[in-house]
Amino acid sequence: MSSGHPDTEAPAYHNHNDKTEDDPAIASHDAANNIPLANQDVSDAIFLVVMGVSGTGKSTLGNALSKALHIPFIDGDDLHPQSNVAKMSRCEPLTDADRQPWLETIRKTAVTHVLSQRGVDHGLRVEPDIIIPQAETEKTLSEDECSMVGQGEDKKFGIIIACSSLKKAYRSVLRGETPSEGEMPKHSGGIRTCFVYMKGSREVLVDRMMKRQGHFMKAAMLDSQLTTLESPENEEGVVTVSIGWSTEDQVREVVRALKLEAQ
Repeated sequence: MSSGHPDTEAPAYHNHNDKTEDDPAIASHDAANNIPLANQDVSDAIFLVVMGVSGTGKSTLGNALSKALHIPFIDGDDLHPQSNVAKMSRCEPLTDADRQPWLETIRKTAVTHVLSQRGVDHGLRVEPDIIIPQAETEKTLSEDECSMVGQGEDKKFGIIIACSSLKKAYRSVLRGETPSEGEMPKHSGGIRTCFVYMKGSREVLVDRMMKRQGHFMKAAMLDSQLTTLESPENEEGVVTVSIGWSTEDQVREVVRALKLEAQ
């Protein structure tokens, strides 16, 4: 079930200090973190896709979530083959045929990193090789909230990748629902895949894109992306956040919504 709030109003949050060790969500989280690595199932790891058209701030939110959740972040643009980058630099829209290998690479990258975190010998190799940078954003959650999402020594297993994910069919590839030929080991299907949909008006997006420097996406491409966009808001495992909210409020809403789904 999709989760989110109206674009015009940031969500309200309450202090969690009344949470106790008897809270089911906390007890479940603590129990999962106490399971020996070799015995853990990958279903408690998460592949979080930050999605939306260009200019929504996917990389900013991805880095902030990485800092809050203590799981790595990759910008999906870095996984594009050079042929795709060249086309976009010429303001040529990508075709579905262009996107298919890119989407499969993103899914393989996520699976590879999650299985590696679990100590599973997956035997997969992803091209191109990616070095995951440390998140450079400031801490965005209070200490009591961080204790509920794995801050400090209790770390979640998973990965965050920014990817436009404009069509439902693209999201199906990212969920592993349409695996490519001979692609994944049996573990990969159990990885929980969720999407954070960054939603905003065309006016705000145009203003943002006109101010961006050194990005291959041009403002003239925005209308094409908005036309292509198939809203994910009625799909399972989707959290909607407004681009008008602060990054802190966006992070809080993602954490809140994912914990509600986990209960």
